[in-house]
Amino acid sequence: MQWPPPWRRSPPGSRNRRARAHFRDWRKNSDSRDPGTKPGDPGAQGREGARPHVTTVENVKEAGCTPPPSARPTSTAEAACLSQRTWTIATAEEPPPANLCRRNYGAPRDPAEPRWSPGGRAAKMKVKMLSRNPDNYVRETKLDLQRVPRNYDPTLHPFEVPREYVRALNATKLERVFAKPFLASLDGHRDGVNCLAKHPKSLATVLSGACDGERIWNLTKRKCIRTIQAHEGFVRGICTRFCGTSFFTVGDDKTVKQWKMDAPGYGEEEEPLHTILGKTVYTGIDHHWKDPAFATCGQQVDIWDEQRTNPICSMTWGFDSINSVKFNPIETFLLGSCASDRNIVLYDMRQATPLKKVILDMRTNTICWNPMEAFIFTAANEDYNLYTFDMRALDTPLMVHMDHVSAVLDVDYSPTGKEFVSASFDKSIRIFPVDRSRSREVYHTKRMQHVICVKWTSDSKYIMCGSDEMNIRLWKANASEKLGVLTSREKAAKDYNQKLKEKFQYHPHIKRIARHRHLPKSIYSQIQEQRIMKEARRRKEVNRRKHSKPGSVPIVSEKKKHIVAVVK
Repeated sequence: MQWPPPWRRSPPGSRNRRARAHFRDWRKNSDSRDPGTKPGDPGAQGREGARPHVTTVENVKEAGCTPPPSARPTSTAEAACLSQRTWTIATAEEPPPANLCRRNYGAPRDPAEPRWSPGGRAAKMKVKMLSRNPDNYVRETKLDLQRVPRNYDPTLHPFEVPREYVRALNATKLERVFAKPFLASLDGHRDGVNCLAKHPKSLATVLSGACDGERIWNLTKRKCIRTIQAHEGFVRGICTRFCGTSFFTVGDDKTVKQWKMDAPGYGEEEEPLHTILGKTVYTGIDHHWKDPAFATCGQQVDIWDEQRTNPICSMTWGFDSINSVKFNPIETFLLGSCASDRNIVLYDMRQATPLKKVILDMRTNTICWNPMEAFIFTAANEDYNLYTFDMRALDTPLMVHMDHVSAVLDVDYSPTGKEFVSASFDKSIRIFPVDRSRSREVYHTKRMQHVICVKWTSDSKYIMCGSDEMNIRLWKANASEKLGVLTSREKAAKDYNQKLKEKFQYHPHIKRIARHRHLPKSIYSQIQEQRIMKEARRRKEVNRRKHSKPGSVPIVSEKKKHIVAVVK
């Protein structure tokens, strides 16, 4: 049997076969000896004697060696050039290199020895070296983040949108998992909390009023630090001075009292700084944002100076009692009030006369001005809705906010002016974006009863509400927000997830998860009932329009449906 078999043999023109042929020629020539030379002579050929190095073709032939086939001339011109070329041929003393054949079954090749080539020259190899600038990947200090090389070529990152969708879906689910908005409940009042006030300089201080008096709370310690029995009967309103050194209260005893914010010293009695005895019962009070003046409401709107016992001016428009009065935080000479005759009236202190009023279908309980837009205010109405108006065009509200199932009693804006919180008789509070008709969040507990007052803290992170069961509750403005100090990576992850949720917020699956809320049975059943009633009214209106003369039953938008008139 022939070895190697035919299928293992190299093809005739392969490099391995040519190398083996050259090796056989070299062995055959190195084993041949001159007939006149004895073994052991200095000039002996073969393995026993030292064969001199041959550098030309003529010397190769005289020595009895055959040059490699690649060195044999094939033409006259090439033969003339062979005399100028130099060939390196191994002698008997120099064994052939171990790497002469590609299939080397002997000892490994010396790394310092050049590779053998048919021409006798050392083969050259080009090596590409990597060169990097340390400034591109080394941190300047150990506090810096490690630089990560990235290639933003979209062809290298397929399925980018599906990956972002999955991340947005997971972020939305985790938001609902970590949604735990309730923080604390402040106990101490012995009657329902009627009014709340924020300290203009301190985030940790809040004031509350009820039938059992006023209390000053420390939100950091979550306890009452001072109690004042200011009025006989209910406290109807409370507000702080713009500098935070004192606060004012009004009650059913027809008095306006000013109190120091700091507690009296040891042995001193708790007495008001000033007391104003009025002629009627005051139902609300608010202080000017810059000047030492304040406004009260009852049968009329009175503007007071802190150093006087009589009002500077009195303004009225109508005959019914006024429920609430609020100063504009930007255009501080403007103020608005809401009365029992369904009116919202705007006043200008410089003219000492009313400017205009708008009449709604039902009574407005209170209003609140936007702290970032001077002409925008929101009204809390008895028809379960809130209306955002531009005072320059009162005939059409900017937005109608619908989600409550009972009368809305109070409203307050966030410091950013982009959202507001409302308190309702349906035992819940809701957070509305200014430009949306539906709420983004609803807060409720089992024990919480009718919510009378609500406030948004000055740092825009917390919400306070007072209700009938004598408690003040503290909530997070963002239900899933992590409290405390965040690392830079946590902030980056939160911002990234927020952008992803905004990008995919209208996808059906993500929208359903983000809007889902667990509601009390009473609220849920009332929502279903109002939905049926609204659909019945819409169907009745469509049928009336269908069976009436064209144009006799006009289509009225939801915004204009509740506006009765605007009087200037």
